[in-house]
Amino acid sequence: MLQKILLKPGVNREGTRYTNEGRWYESDKVRFRQGTPEKIGGWVRLSANLFLGVCRSIASWTTLLGVSLKGVGTNLKMYIERGGAYYDITPIRFTTSAGDVTFAATTGSDVLVVSDTAHGATEGSFVTYSGAVSLGGNVTATVLNAEYQIATVINANSYRIVVPVTANASDSGDGGAAVVGRYQVNVGPEIQQALSGWGTGPWGFGSWGNGLPGAEEIRIWNQANYGEDLIFGPRGGGIYYWDATGGVGARGVNIAGMMGASDVPTAVSKLLVSDVSRFVLCFGVNPLGGSVLDPMLVRWSDQEDFLNWTPAITNQAGDLRLSTGSQIVTAVQTRQEILVFTDLALYSLQYQGPPFVWGAQTMADNISIAGPNAVTVANNTAYWMGDDKFYIYNGRTQTLRCDLRQYIFQSFNFEQRDQVFAGTNEAFNEVWWWYPSAGSTVPDRYAIYNYSEDIWYYGDLTRTAWLDSAASGRPVAAVDNRLVVHETGVDDGTNGTLVPIPAYINSAEFDIQDGQNFGFIWRVVPDVTFRGSTANNPAITMTLLPLQSSGSGYNNPASVAGTNSAPVVRSAVLPVEQFTGIIYTRVRGRQMSMKVESTGLGVAWQLGAPRIDVKLDGKR
Repeated sequence: MLQKILLKPGVNREGTRYTNEGRWYESDKVRFRQGTPEKIGGWVRLSANLFLGVCRSIASWTTLLGVSLKGVGTNLKMYIERGGAYYDITPIRFTTSAGDVTFAATTGSDVLVVSDTAHGATEGSFVTYSGAVSLGGNVTATVLNAEYQIATVINANSYRIVVPVTANASDSGDGGAAVVGRYQVNVGPEIQQALSGWGTGPWGFGSWGNGLPGAEEIRIWNQANYGEDLIFGPRGGGIYYWDATGGVGARGVNIAGMMGASDVPTAVSKLLVSDVSRFVLCFGVNPLGGSVLDPMLVRWSDQEDFLNWTPAITNQAGDLRLSTGSQIVTAVQTRQEILVFTDLALYSLQYQGPPFVWGAQTMADNISIAGPNAVTVANNTAYWMGDDKFYIYNGRTQTLRCDLRQYIFQSFNFEQRDQVFAGTNEAFNEVWWWYPSAGSTVPDRYAIYNYSEDIWYYGDLTRTAWLDSAASGRPVAAVDNRLVVHETGVDDGTNGTLVPIPAYINSAEFDIQDGQNFGFIWRVVPDVTFRGSTANNPAITMTLLPLQSSGSGYNNPASVAGTNSAPVVRSAVLPVEQFTGIIYTRVRGRQMSMKVESTGLGVAWQLGAPRIDVKLDGKR
């Protein structure tokens, strides 16, 4: 008789394959729409242009003239994207006096030694020279007066750069007395560096005094709109301002150096601009009159004045210090409040008006958050990933039920937890998290929570940043030094040439008959739609995997060989095309799982309720 296979929506990995009977167990590049699985949408590159570094921050807004802009922050640079081009707005950290910089060339080498007392630059950072003259040979003024990335730092007063020519015997000058060096904000690490030394590993590991508790964090830029302008800064650094009226050719400037600036913070972990009267708020910041970052301090500027940070009876600038936890990890704005996450607690920050201006209330303690980008807001509800579970806040804090908890956290590179990031895909009622799996130093896996259907699914996909906003239209993600636009087409257009997106979903085991007798499947009636495909002959593969006994071959593969619970060898791989009605097969087993996958170009699919025709076939 025909037996309908209609499984519960979502993917569940919390039990064995057999205990999850009636559910889906594995997935990749698949989502659920009204309870049925389908392949996710494709993506294309935003443009052929590339940026430098690993992007972990994207912001999108529109100017008063209707120009669409994106802020793109990488570990090497800060960019404004406009029309597919990336414009470098990385702030200048320091500009030398004329003649402070000198060059020394070695015959036969393309490496120059640059001398500049107390340059303050780090390896990989960028500097632009001007006013130089030729060294007398191949190293001309045109070669020198350009932007360079520092190859190695020799000491506090010198470093090396690599030029595009090889010096000859005539290159003996020093560049002249008018050379000026403009040093950009120092770059940040691409990945989190593991701590080393005593106290950072097992008992007795390393030697006393060699621990590195102050190891530099990965570079994450904070970005917030201030009207059509941008206020931004690197985590742990200062605050910078980019004025849209200056055009994409203008660099960001340090607010502390602007005319009229007063007590502007110089070390900030997180910043944002409030929707209430545009206060600029800093979380984890140096105190008034100090320079060392206080990880639990919150400061804010005067209302509608990002230059004034000096509290006075005539303004609303101020500060407050949170008490639960050792550091503020991040903050996010919802419609009614600003949520502030420490490493141990969640606070609600709300505008109260003078004289206190902003007040904080503890909403939960004994919680965790994986990293500064691990939280997102959908429909005024905050969702975030913790160290070992997921959370939700919609007026009260709760643990979010997760059907993938063991799968995610048992293969999670905790040392790279700062790379975890969250984002929404509002068109499909989804919250996405990307995280680095065990052994990976990049976010190479994703988990999705569909808050409309209260279900989970997951897959493998490398991304480093994500933005879903009305200004962008469709979700934009960062990968391989470029931005890609998701939910566009059905294929992978990352590199400009469309390639297939392999996608599959695999069920848990289910009984074919009563679980004791064998069942013989002799025909299958598929129920698949290929709506949205661009291929002329779209197809999927449906694989039936029969078993003699539940759990065999999956839960303990090492014990399968030579036992009576080995999988039945004869599985069925059934190609399903657009007009396939019935497929005849010969499959025999007590239990079975079903896999649906696609690997072709231009294929989109949605699975309905396939049916199998089963005959009773004995107990052996």
